[in-house]
Amino acid sequence: MSTYQVALIGNPNCGKTALFNALTGSRHKVANYPGVTVEKRQGMLAINDTNIHLLDLPGIYSLRGISPDELVARQALLGELANEPIPNLIIFVADATNLALNLRLAIEVKALGYPMVIALNMMDVAKEQGVEIDIQQLSQLLNVPIIATVAVKKQGLNELRQQIATHIEAHPHKPSLNAWQEPSAEDLRQTYAIVDLMLNKTVTEKPWRHHLTEKLDRILLHPIWGMLCLLAILFCMFQAVFSWAVVIQNLMQTGIDATIQWLHHTLPDGPLTNLICDGVLAGVGSVVVFLPQILILFLFILVLEDSGYMARAAFLMDRLMSKIGLNGKAFIPMLSAYACAIPGIMAARTIENLKDRMVTIMITPLTTCSARLPVYTLLIAAFIPSKDVLGFINLQGLVMFLLYLAGISAALTMGFIFKKFLFKGRAPLMLMEMPIYRLPSLHNILVGLGERAKIFLMRAGTIILSVMILLWFLSSYPTPPASWHGAAVAYSFAGRIGQFLEPFFAPIGFNWQMVVALIPGLAAREAAIAGLGTVYAVSGNEDTIAQSLIQTLHHEWGLATGLAILAWYVFAPQCISTLAVTKRETNSWLWPTVMFVYMFSLAYLAAFIVFHITNYFL
Repeated sequence: MSTYQVALIGNPNCGKTALFNALTGSRHKVANYPGVTVEKRQGMLAINDTNIHLLDLPGIYSLRGISPDELVARQALLGELANEPIPNLIIFVADATNLALNLRLAIEVKALGYPMVIALNMMDVAKEQGVEIDIQQLSQLLNVPIIATVAVKKQGLNELRQQIATHIEAHPHKPSLNAWQEPSAEDLRQTYAIVDLMLNKTVTEKPWRHHLTEKLDRILLHPIWGMLCLLAILFCMFQAVFSWAVVIQNLMQTGIDATIQWLHHTLPDGPLTNLICDGVLAGVGSVVVFLPQILILFLFILVLEDSGYMARAAFLMDRLMSKIGLNGKAFIPMLSAYACAIPGIMAARTIENLKDRMVTIMITPLTTCSARLPVYTLLIAAFIPSKDVLGFINLQGLVMFLLYLAGISAALTMGFIFKKFLFKGRAPLMLMEMPIYRLPSLHNILVGLGERAKIFLMRAGTIILSVMILLWFLSSYPTPPASWHGAAVAYSFAGRIGQFLEPFFAPIGFNWQMVVALIPGLAAREAAIAGLGTVYAVSGNEDTIAQSLIQTLHHEWGLATGLAILAWYVFAPQCISTLAVTKRETNSWLWPTVMFVYMFSLAYLAAFIVFHITNYFL
């Protein structure tokens, strides 16, 4: 059976990855290009007796190689990547609603000399906008086959597969590449003129002056009303995180508590029972109960992304970001970091300017990732009363909103400092394509929520479980002698480590149990909650074990300590994985070290101030 390489390329937001997913189904994997950190998505497509490796290249606007994504896409097409075969065929994915921008890149790619097929995607949206395209004539002008597709509805896929099979069989050998040169300003002007001529001959647009996108943008992109709408959306999101998940969380917590008690009464006393109950269920279970809140947070994020609003949020933030020397593009990685700092840092590759990319990487971890959410939720529930402010605002949700606002404010402040002293330079202009508004796809949202739930539960079942087993062992051994009068955990390895470090953290109000919980938090943020669950569960106090962790912390800590650790986690140093990806993206241990030091210093200072101010006034 023959095997060929086919590459998909196109502008960002053209539906390229949706088409890739539709063609490959679930038969794809994500990895890095050899020697570089830009991700590639590969999948298998079988047509007749031909195996086709489908490669989804990064979305780009040009082959000139300014950003890391553009550079990798160009190198992949020119055969300059180590151990990466050049394609036998190019599928150029074009957005039918924005042909002017897409055809400019298509002409650049066609000049490389590859056999090429154009998938004219989002044809349904183009028709809704009153855009009519003479596909046959456009195909003749470009001298390239064009297939109309709607990737999200899997329309046009059979025709596209037929074109792939035809052109693969017609060109069984690798094509010889034309010598590629950087296009001059005159070359670009000629390309624009050619595209304008093609569009005049093949595209007609019906007037749609009152189109929904235009109407909404008058409000949502307004410098005042737009920013107020953005803040209102974020505020509602954090209110919902608390309000919608309460019933499910209570049921999950009740089930976990009942399971722990049942196992304690059913299984014989001994280390294995203690490991299962106090190490695994008390630790991992205290994290898993926050899954409903994380899914609600991602529900909002996925809806905003799928509807086309996220690009507007970046545009609105451009004015604010320019004050610190960046543009709105830097806000996109920060938005991505609400899920996790790792994809947020990797998303900075789309920023062309190296200095701006470095600043964005350094400040993105201050954006509140989803791993902080269980910590915030637990501490807010333990120390902030559940009551309404002004009759309709949930106080706990308001505090959550303020914590997220503190994170983004800290990121902007540190961005200003980095740009002022380490990475000096003017704020670049932002050029960004605004996608049209569309109804979010229920399928895409459900798939996205399923992926987030899988990732969260896998972390709970692997990283957190492993850390909790280790922490349980350190918290249980050695066992104290008969003459020992304190809690058994205080005599253990973990207790001794916590008590050794306690004097350093005492000025910010942290006791040794909190210090012990901070250590597994370096592996995964939410593991700190599991650490607290394990440490307090093995304390030997039956009343404490029976209580929920929220009640335990409320009883054991004071308000000043609870608020101090909330302040700590706004700025707390990132997990080891985030520091590792920072090293990979910057190709140096200097910047992850700087990141850890400055975030640790900010966290300590913030916790110190909050602890002592709260003690002074309360």
